[in-house]
Amino acid sequence: MMKAADPGRARHDAEPAFVLHSYPFRETSLIIEVFTRNWGRIALVARGARRPRSVLRGVLLAFQPLLLSWGGKAELRTLHKAEWQGGLPQLQGRGLLCGFYLNELMLKLLAKDDAHETLFETYHATLAALSNGGEHAMTLRSFEQRLLREAGYALTLDRDVATGEAIRAEFNYRYVVERGPVRIAHGGYHAAESVQGDENRLELAGQTLLDMARDEYANATTQQQSKALMRMLINHCLGNQILNTRQLLIDMQQL
Repeated sequence: MMKAADPGRARHDAEPAFVLHSYPFRETSLIIEVFTRNWGRIALVARGARRPRSVLRGVLLAFQPLLLSWGGKAELRTLHKAEWQGGLPQLQGRGLLCGFYLNELMLKLLAKDDAHETLFETYHATLAALSNGGEHAMTLRSFEQRLLREAGYALTLDRDVATGEAIRAEFNYRYVVERGPVRIAHGGYHAAESVQGDENRLELAGQTLLDMARDEYANATTQQQSKALMRMLINHCLGNQILNTRQLLIDMQQL
């Protein structure tokens, strides 16, 4: 559920948050893009955070749960305090690259000042899964689907959008961007299917759609086809924006 930030409230204390991105600001400060549980994605200036003796220097780390306090009504607020909460191992290796990918996705798909409390908890759990190793691709597919839903791009996975009939595992479907799956008949596409560029449609097994609806990715075909589907949909949502971290992960055969 989305909740707009209160423009009349200048101070927020001890809000759960994660740092998504940071970059230098002036001589000694940082701008940090953070994802907070109750106020969504916001930008903060951390004054003096780059000074050698700053108490913030070793706290404002990505992929670590924090409690942040800030003030201000402008788009760029001022950070007052940051406390590390612990409980998550540091991401390493390919898990670290996957974490950067998630952060880049959120920065480009989530609007500022919209709370996504469920997604916040999902993000926390996803970081824990990435830190524990295992099959990162399955973890990413699950998060991508939830992120698209929160950003307003919910997937239709359980019914044929041309007929309204339930998806059947033994049939093949074309997933059409901004519509959903349409069964492929023996002679080609369903009669109700409109003409659209091939770059905006993808052939999938019905079993893949059903597996994705249940958030299950053990099947090898489901893993391959869900990866292709999420890539197509995310590219559509991003428009002309480029995901630098995804290209790196593709190069490493992890995405």
